[in-house]
Amino acid sequence: MKIVERRVYRGPSQYALFPVMRLTVDLGELEAWPSGKLDGFNDRLLAALPSLDQHTCSYGSAGGFVRRLTEGEGTWLGHVMEHVAIELEQLAGAKVSFGKTRGAGEPGKYHVIYEYEEERVGEEAANLAHRLLESILPPALQKNAPESFDFKMELEELITLAQRRQLGPSTSALVRAAEARDIPWLRLNDYSLVQFGHGKYQKRIQATVTSETRHIAVAIASDKEETNKILGDLGLPVPHQRLARSAEEAVRQANRLGFPVVVKPLDANHGRGVSIDLKTDDEIRVAFEKAREHARTIVIETFLAGYDHRMLVVGGNLIAVAKRVPGHVIGDGVKTIAELVDIVNSDPRRGIGHEKVLTRLELDHQAERLMAQKGHTSATVLPAGEIFFIRTTGNLSTGGTAIDLTDVCHPDNREMATRAAKAIGLDVAGIDFITLDISRSYREVGGGICEVNAAPGFRMHVAPTEGKPREVGQPVMDMLFPPGTPARIPIAAITGTNGKTTTTRMLAHIHKMDGRKVGLATTDGVYIDGERTVVGDMTGPRAAQMVLRDPDVDLAVLETARGGLVRAGMGYRNCDVGAVLNVAADHLGMRGVDTLEQLAEIKRIVVEVARDCAVLNADDDLCLQMADHTHATRIAYVTMNPRHELVRQHIAAGGTAAVLEEHIRGHMITLYDRGTHLPLLWTHLIPATLEGRAMHNVQNAMFAAVIAFAMGVKIENIRQGLRTFDTTFFQAPGRLNVFDKLPFKVILDYGHNAAAMRAMADLVRRLDVRGRRIGVISAPGDRRDEDIAELTREAAKAFDYMILRRDEDPRGRGEREVPLLMAATLREAGVAEDRFAIIVNEAEAVDAALAAGKPGDLVVVFADNLTRSWKQIIYFGGGDPSTAAGEPTLSAVAPTTQVLVPAVAPATVEDEPIVTSSGGRQVIADARGVRLARETED
Repeated sequence: MKIVERRVYRGPSQYALFPVMRLTVDLGELEAWPSGKLDGFNDRLLAALPSLDQHTCSYGSAGGFVRRLTEGEGTWLGHVMEHVAIELEQLAGAKVSFGKTRGAGEPGKYHVIYEYEEERVGEEAANLAHRLLESILPPALQKNAPESFDFKMELEELITLAQRRQLGPSTSALVRAAEARDIPWLRLNDYSLVQFGHGKYQKRIQATVTSETRHIAVAIASDKEETNKILGDLGLPVPHQRLARSAEEAVRQANRLGFPVVVKPLDANHGRGVSIDLKTDDEIRVAFEKAREHARTIVIETFLAGYDHRMLVVGGNLIAVAKRVPGHVIGDGVKTIAELVDIVNSDPRRGIGHEKVLTRLELDHQAERLMAQKGHTSATVLPAGEIFFIRTTGNLSTGGTAIDLTDVCHPDNREMATRAAKAIGLDVAGIDFITLDISRSYREVGGGICEVNAAPGFRMHVAPTEGKPREVGQPVMDMLFPPGTPARIPIAAITGTNGKTTTTRMLAHIHKMDGRKVGLATTDGVYIDGERTVVGDMTGPRAAQMVLRDPDVDLAVLETARGGLVRAGMGYRNCDVGAVLNVAADHLGMRGVDTLEQLAEIKRIVVEVARDCAVLNADDDLCLQMADHTHATRIAYVTMNPRHELVRQHIAAGGTAAVLEEHIRGHMITLYDRGTHLPLLWTHLIPATLEGRAMHNVQNAMFAAVIAFAMGVKIENIRQGLRTFDTTFFQAPGRLNVFDKLPFKVILDYGHNAAAMRAMADLVRRLDVRGRRIGVISAPGDRRDEDIAELTREAAKAFDYMILRRDEDPRGRGEREVPLLMAATLREAGVAEDRFAIIVNEAEAVDAALAAGKPGDLVVVFADNLTRSWKQIIYFGGGDPSTAAGEPTLSAVAPTTQVLVPAVAPATVEDEPIVTSSGGRQVIADARGVRLARETED
């Protein structure tokens, strides 16, 4: 059995609306060996992981998976791996349960999909599951079994990794509280730095230190001497303290204070290096050296008799109180201390570090010191009922237990704790209070505050050993986001086969005109308030998170491409408005998406996660079907057919729609909502539509308008946004960029599939062209032959003459394969040889088309390297349009011209052009030449 591919989906995907992993496994000869046929396999598996008997599988009740495993022939090992990976994650502390296994389209190959909490832990769980299954196969089938395999040791290593990588119990409590309040969150590093909320509303936490926690308060709390002095000056109960930098100085200070004393580091936490109830000089010296491992300066303070209580204060209110009992064993007159420790550690609630609600006890240096004080060793048998403490502090991280006492805490002690937190200045504080009885006032029974902790742990409160669990994360969320205050910025997610980039840019422009600071992720970069901050194809989950993390953004417009959805899912859980513009043949045959229906299933993810409104193309049947899959509170339809029956019914029922209506004066975009008829704008007044002729941009404008309307933009501001948006190169590069400074008109476009070519052909027929229609066309090499042929046939309908080229990255095809395939398609369609030529190199092809242009002609360049091609256009003829009149005609261009330029670093708009001579005419290229080919996410 081999794992041949791994995919990590960090957000909603075609498999689930939460993070999952997908393994593609090849069972090989094990395809013929389901679990029931493998001698002894099931017994060995359940012996290694007995908790698998709790998995419900398809039966919906505990034991379901074991039934699948053992009944009849059993189940296949891909399915077994799914359950083992999930169980290993659960043993490492993750709260996961979702999984499914499906055939991958080839015999013996399966997609194993399972939920994860932390990415690295999920990956390692799969690796360990693989090794475990290989190790328990019958010897004759063990082809890849590990040579030496200690499952118990490797499981502990996985748990240790989870401790380092997964969110700790305190951070998890805050995340759960955020989810309960519907506050979005993003993990910002591999540890406990988490962002709550999006954009300008965001707050951050690191463990339980919040973005509102003052640095000076943390510094004071970390200085135990300063904390003691501040609290003492306010009359709060504190022990007397002295500082020491050497063991002998510590002894002198202890004698001055009077025994017993406590020795602890000045600025450590979690009880590290703390020794209590010390009564001799020698004990002071030993304790000093242990404390010195954690700090240079050591605190000596009077010992307070009583029990250790942690009092949690959030936002000036006491939220929880837990009595902390040091780790201990209880004798039975038979077993040794070491055996008693093993029994305690067998409690399923105990694990490694913070893996579970309790931590294992360890017979370490501190335990040995305490045993020596009593004259014991690990082999000592304690009398029945005798309690022996192997720790001096009650920290859960060292094996202590916690008893919730929130409800019995005396009001004086409550007030004392809140005063202490305010005195230090902490918004979240853990007050360590020593007293014999927390239910009685410290004024009556004594006691004192030994520490005030910044970033206090929540584990003892959310999962006490005894008593009532406390919801301590919610008060923190209420403090960071008081009820009624926003945590989310509006998010629009836009997908479709064609028109995504133009629509997202239109929408972003409308919102900017509406006064919003827009975060835009699109095909050429990330833009924050109109300024490009990241260059590149930014239509995947990483770009979305860039926008949502930016503290200036108050609204996000996210172009969402098929590639990102297939590879990694969405980078966020929900959007306010999700729009699907269309579904057409493109990228089929790639990454398991072979049909239009499968492509539609990928694209509909954006409407599945839409919260407020799903915007769908009513003229596209595949888009219409998505209405059954959204949980948005409303659906808005876009149609260019004013007699669309479903849309008419939708409008009659009070629904929202954008409809293109035909009048004597032209076409009017009209919005309908809740029975109201809202004429928006004549299409010829929208610059991006080329006076209403570019019908695909009319449709894009309709989508932008209805999305903006669903997001609360006023009609007047939508009109103004559409009136002032144009398709210049710098506003929408490669999207219907028109250059009319030459004797002929030039259009630059990025269209690269049949649907885009069909839309351009429709525009070309609508334009008033007195001369020839010349097209420079190509198709990406990774498209299917039939898709390239269909694009070519659509081009033949629009252009009088075509120059066939290839993209600079052939994407697995031969250097001339794509243009030769296009030429063969034209010949099969009966297109005369004198209507097309092959010029393989894009720069040469564009140059030839421009050189052939005559007054009245239309030249349409479908470009791959947009920046270079646009520069060739605007600098053609040295920048003086009159010089183009005498350029050679197409008949003078050799039809097989081929100039191959090596790929180098990408060019940018800012690069200065280089003018060189080629065949008696000027050739324009950017300073870096041809861009380095890269995989796009369109």
